[in-house]
Amino acid sequence: MSAVLDPHGPTGAHGGHAAGHDHGAEHAHGPARGWRRWLYATNHKDIGTMYLLFSFTMLMVGGVLALLIRAELFQPGLQFINPELFNQLTTMHGLIMVFGAIMPAFVGFANWMIPLQIGASDMAFARMNNLSFWLLIPAALMLVGSFFMPGGAPAAGWTLYAPLTLQMGPSMDAGIFAMHIMGASSIMGSINIIVTVLNMRAPGMTLMKMPLFAWTWLITAYLLIAVMPVLAGAITMTLTDRHFGTSFFNPAGGGDPVMYQHIFWFFGHPEVYIMILPAFGIVSAIIPAFARKRLFGYTSMVYATASIAILSFIVWAHHMYTTGMPVTGQLFFMYATMLIAVPTGVKIFNWLATMWRGSMTFETPMLWAVGFIFVFTMGGFTGLMLAMAPIDIQLQDTYYVVAHFHYVLVAGSLFSMFAGVYYWGPKWTGVMYSETRGRVHFWWSLIAFNITFFPMHFLGLAGMPRRYADYPMQFTDFNMVASIGGLAFGLAQVYFFFAVALPMMRGKGAPASQKPWEGAEGLEWEVPSPAPWHTFERPPQLDASATRVIG
Repeated sequence: MSAVLDPHGPTGAHGGHAAGHDHGAEHAHGPARGWRRWLYATNHKDIGTMYLLFSFTMLMVGGVLALLIRAELFQPGLQFINPELFNQLTTMHGLIMVFGAIMPAFVGFANWMIPLQIGASDMAFARMNNLSFWLLIPAALMLVGSFFMPGGAPAAGWTLYAPLTLQMGPSMDAGIFAMHIMGASSIMGSINIIVTVLNMRAPGMTLMKMPLFAWTWLITAYLLIAVMPVLAGAITMTLTDRHFGTSFFNPAGGGDPVMYQHIFWFFGHPEVYIMILPAFGIVSAIIPAFARKRLFGYTSMVYATASIAILSFIVWAHHMYTTGMPVTGQLFFMYATMLIAVPTGVKIFNWLATMWRGSMTFETPMLWAVGFIFVFTMGGFTGLMLAMAPIDIQLQDTYYVVAHFHYVLVAGSLFSMFAGVYYWGPKWTGVMYSETRGRVHFWWSLIAFNITFFPMHFLGLAGMPRRYADYPMQFTDFNMVASIGGLAFGLAQVYFFFAVALPMMRGKGAPASQKPWEGAEGLEWEVPSPAPWHTFERPPQLDASATRVIG
């Protein structure tokens, strides 16, 4: 069995001693030295590490663009950049954060944790795993490099709406190519995750005994495979409109720019859930560990996750209430969107029920998880308001929308990732982070985040449109507050890297025990810290709950 699961492991191609092999065999099959270890990596832990480092790098790049945007908006009038460059910054900030930071980070978590959580020796397709990571590097270079092309970077907004995209310079083609490559990477990663979860679970671990993180990623992977080709279709049609004489989105040739919006948002709305479902999985691992209770309503959580994924396909046009949609269409998309609040509410109430009367402690991972619930719920409520057509028509394309999706994606996706890094980091590195520095990072980020994005609700309600480089005097105060908060939030992440992440990566800190969190359950806590380069070469024998190894 182990030879099937891990043909490159210490057992060789013909089986042999697996669990009790000698140290020499392990050494012979350990990681390569130097750059070869990373370039040719097929080990899920190494590839997960590369994904996480890449995504943090892109987070910093996207964050610098965001700070340039906020610097320009600090006061009325044009200070540093012209409107054309401002639109390039907003477009590239969105594309880099979505496709370069959030999505690859969650794939990094999946690479690291799913084999450990389900008792697999590695991911199913190790070389495809390597390729899916290395595709991201040329794509990211092409995306960021578009700033230096004639005419500058794409400036059509991250949604790349026609007809703006048909008027852009050559950087638009580079952007389209980069997104195709990133989409291919996502699809390969998703296939790998699906096959790993369905085929390589330890004997005795049924689907309904899997950790919720594995469940959320299984469903997310199906979503990715379903919708990435839709995005590919939309941007390929844009490309042929630009260069090959087609008129999909060009009204002069009988095309329809609104058709682009339909195709894009049929991808775009499931994409929102692709970026939040793995976050739900991380939080569902952390809350029970620090409440020292089993997760309340496990089965309902699985069904709620699947429900969110299915409903995400029928709500795309709530982004398009102002395109001349008939009232019947508005009503359908309004009710369908409000329906998503039900499974999302199930999740939030289940987390609260797990915490209810638990013997809770608030180490840093729990702080991030509780912070996630609080701030993500606020983002959910503003989304519920935007679901209502009469309100959305007033708030369409204002800063209220910017506030809403940053509450969901920053306080949702990003906060959950920090929770995951603090929770599983000791297992990855073998050392404990500094609890004091972790708490500083959390409170600094939480306060700065709210200072940045909470005022944007009021700006939007007062009618300030997004993607404008200038604004009238009455919006000055809230914009100044938001810009100061944005700078503070960015500095908090620099602090995290130098004060928390770098010392852990260098092994500086107290050694982590095999199970540093008293209430944690799962197979990942059955292996030493740091997790060995090869784990579970022979499938573990599990207890009845499928959370502990008994043989």
